Amino acid sequence: MLAVRLSRAGRPAVQLRRLLVAAAAGGTGFLLLCTLGHALGHPGDAGGSALRLAWCLVPVAATVQFAVAVARTDPGTLPRPGLSAIGLGPARLMAISATTTALATTLGSMLALLFFLHLRGDLNGMPFDGAAAESLAAGLPLPLPAALTLLAVVPLIASLATALVLRPGERGAVGRAALSRFRIRRTAERPETTEAPPAPTAPPERAAPRERAAAPPAAELPVPTGLPWGVAVLAAGLAVEAYATRVAPGGAAATLPGGLRAGPVGVLIGWTLTAVGLALAGPGLTHLCGRLLQTVRPGALRLLAGRVLMAESGRIGRPLGVVCAVASAAFATAALHGPGGADEPVFGPLTTLGALLVAGCALATLATAAVEARHARADTTAALLRLGAPATTLRGAAALRAGALLALFGPLTLLVAHLAAQPLLR
Repeated sequence: MLAVRLSRAGRPAVQLRRLLVAAAAGGTGFLLLCTLGHALGHPGDAGGSALRLAWCLVPVAATVQFAVAVARTDPGTLPRPGLSAIGLGPARLMAISATTTALATTLGSMLALLFFLHLRGDLNGMPFDGAAAESLAAGLPLPLPAALTLLAVVPLIASLATALVLRPGERGAVGRAALSRFRIRRTAERPETTEAPPAPTAPPERAAPRERAAAPPAAELPVPTGLPWGVAVLAAGLAVEAYATRVAPGGAAATLPGGLRAGPVGVLIGWTLTAVGLALAGPGLTHLCGRLLQTVRPGALRLLAGRVLMAESGRIGRPLGVVCAVASAAFATAALHGPGGADEPVFGPLTTLGALLVAGCALATLATAAVEARHARADTTAALLRLGAPATTLRGAAALRAGALLALFGPLTLLVAHLAAQPLLR
C-alpha cells in the first residue's frame, strides 16, 4: 500500500517514466503471447517457436534495463536522512522500489493480455476481419497458466533486478550524492561553541603522521575496468559471425517473428556477443573520451567537459554502449535488406514492434541516465554559478561533451555495423 501511495504522489515527469515502463512491458508481453500463439497454431514447428522465444529475450532485456534505470531515478524512494526513524530504512526503500517496478510492469502485462485476447476474438468478436487469426491461434483454447507464466517474466525479472541494483550498500549515485550533501550541510551548520573534545595524549610528533595517514587522498576519478573485456567480447562476436557464415554459407536462415531473415543461427549468436561487448566497453570508452578532451594544453572549457565525462562514465557509458549496439544492428540490417543488399526487406508487424521496443527502450534508458547525471552534478553546477561562471560556459561544456561522444561512438557504430554485415554480403 505504501508503494502505491508513493507512486501516486510522484511528479508528472516521474509518472510519465512509469507509464513508459508499463508500455514497454506491455509490448514485450504481447510479443511473448504471440510466441505462445505461434506454438499453439504450429505444433510441428517446435524449432521455429523456440527461435521466436529466443528473439523475445532482446526486448525483455531492453525493458528490464529501462525499468531499472527509472527505478534508480525515482525521487520518492531515494534514501534520505530521517526516514529510518519512521521505519523506512535502506532495505524498506529497496522493497518499495522493487514493488513499484513490479506494479508498473504488471499493469503493462495485463494490458497486453487484454489486447491479445481482443485480437483473438475471445472478448467481443474478431477484429480486423480476422487478419491476425492465424498468427494468434484464434479458435484454439488458450492455456491460461502458460500465458500468465509468460506475462510474469518481465515483472519478475525487473523487480529482482531493481532489488539487486538498489540493495543496501549499492544504492544509486543520486541517493549517495543526496546523503553526502546532507552530511556536508550538517558539518557546516554545526555550532563552533560546543565543548571541545579532550586533547590527545600522543605527542605532536606522533600525531602528525596519523593525521597525514587519515587525510583523504587526492580527488582521483575511478577508471572503469570493463573496456578490455568489452573489446574481447566484441572481437569474439565478430569472429563467431564470420566463422558461421564461412562454415555454412548456405545454411538455414533464422527468421524473426514477422518474416525478417537474419542469416544462420551462428550469426545471431555473433550479433548478441557484439552487443554485449559494446555495452561492456561503453563506460571505458566514455572515460577515455573525457581523458582525450583534456589532452594537449586544455582550457577551462575542455577541462570541465572532460572531467564531467570521466565522472559520469559509469552512469551513462553502458546506456551509450547499448544505443551504439542497437544503431549498429539497424545499420547492418539496412545494409543486408536495403538496395544492393543480400535480400529484399521483409518487415512484419511483430518485427516492427520488437525493433521499436528495443530502440525506444535503449534511447529512453540513455535519456533517464542523462537526467540522473544532471541531478547528481546539480550541486557542482550551482557552485560554479555562485563562483561567477557564465551560463554560456556550462552550455558550451555540455555541447562539447555531446560532440565528443558523437565523434567517438558514431564512427564506432558504423565500423561495427560494416564488420557485422560484411560476412553476409559475400
